[in-house]
Amino acid sequence: MFAPSWIWGAVAILCCALWLFLGRRRRRQGEPPLENGFLPYLGCALQFGANPLEFLREKQKKHGHIFTCRVAGKYIHFLTDPFSYNALTRQGKHLDWKKFHFATSAKAFGHGSIDPAEGNTTENFHQTFIRTLQGNALDALIEAMMENLQYVMLQSRTSKLQSHAWVTEGLYTFCCQVMFESGFLTLFGKELNASNDKNLSPKQDTERAHILNALENFKEFDRIFPALVAGLPIHLFKSAHSAREKLGEALLHENLQKRDNLSELVTLRMFLNDTLSTFDDMEKAKTHVAVLWASQANTIPATFWSLFYLLKAATKEVQTVLESAGEKISTGGKRISLNRKQLDNMPVLDSIIKEAMRLSSASMTFRVAKEDFTLHLENEFYNIRRDDIVALYPQLLHFDPEIYADPLTFKYDRFLNEKGEEKTDFYRNGRKLKYYYMPFGTGLAKCPGRLFAVHEIKQFLAVIFSYFELELVDSTVQCPSLDQSRAGLGILQPATDIDFRYRLRCL
Repeated sequence: MFAPSWIWGAVAILCCALWLFLGRRRRRQGEPPLENGFLPYLGCALQFGANPLEFLREKQKKHGHIFTCRVAGKYIHFLTDPFSYNALTRQGKHLDWKKFHFATSAKAFGHGSIDPAEGNTTENFHQTFIRTLQGNALDALIEAMMENLQYVMLQSRTSKLQSHAWVTEGLYTFCCQVMFESGFLTLFGKELNASNDKNLSPKQDTERAHILNALENFKEFDRIFPALVAGLPIHLFKSAHSAREKLGEALLHENLQKRDNLSELVTLRMFLNDTLSTFDDMEKAKTHVAVLWASQANTIPATFWSLFYLLKAATKEVQTVLESAGEKISTGGKRISLNRKQLDNMPVLDSIIKEAMRLSSASMTFRVAKEDFTLHLENEFYNIRRDDIVALYPQLLHFDPEIYADPLTFKYDRFLNEKGEEKTDFYRNGRKLKYYYMPFGTGLAKCPGRLFAVHEIKQFLAVIFSYFELELVDSTVQCPSLDQSRAGLGILQPATDIDFRYRLRCL
């Protein structure tokens, strides 16, 4: 016989009561204020995910500059005072910046653990990226990206650009296609040697179709990336799982070895995968999928926001800096060439990109406690438990009206001083801030590809404004809202696309 419904109700109430009293953490003496949330396991995850900035502001107002929230089974200590941010970089003995990132990469991309302590590899991934994305290696990447951007914008889109007629597209769609295709060619090379191939055009068309197919797989996988970071298994998302596997197949070593002009990053990663790891072929390929995602997922929306705000601003100063290279532009002749020195000497463009990223960045900085320890802040200290996470949410900083006057308004010169040079003096409560702009993280965990990403965006803007006339279809269009589903992962995408139109300049 079935038990009466009131019995099942009583059992459910009892289980909830047991969770409330036994399953919830209790705050110990010396620990930060604690928010368990009302839902088992999820805790505060739904409230945080709906609007992280407002959620953290509310808790900051209630508890002060440090508090603990249970989010998807993890206890996260949020530091909200920018003068305490340095506490994270000083606690390397007690806080591990790699553990969270290694675990997230393995979970999201499907390769084995890349933590050398786990025994699958002895590669120091962070050093590999620094070696191949900074210093002299950056010059080669910039040169290749400049060539590929002009090829993608001009030669591969010839059918759209005939007779100098206006072409209308979605701005995000355009940025996505151009940056993905150019970035893919820059990192993973080309399928053929253009200088020796008589059947170049058909093969270029075929290769472009393959890359655009990879873009569709990338977008399908990227769409559910936040769910993977939150801990959901990819097998719940059949199409995204298939897309990830197809990306892996395209980046198998046997396929990469058939390509010309691979970047130093990829060639070194292939060598280290083959010599220092025990990964099988598909796992090696999936570490390259991780590289592809890292190179595109934030650069594409950052490019969109930079171009959108530039089109809205349309200032004389912006036009001047984009024309300052002094090279004669010709769609049928020599391509323009901006080297690293020229790109580094564009303070106005730097300020535009920084301001666009300030307004759209929602990254988080994580550290995992290696052991129970005491976190010392400026004038206080708090006890932190082993495996807890200490986190920064820089959007609180970026939208602080005391640091950035009228913080929701785009100001192209916000990061320029009176001399038109880079501004680095920002204050809060009358004190100069060390940390005032943090879309790339901080300390040892600071994104090693940040220099290349910024140079990519500069090149994109310089090339598109050099060769094209462009304008928003609706000059009065409002700024699209931010897609909050990616909060914590970097640059937020626009919730909706914006139509713009472009045509070749009459040169």
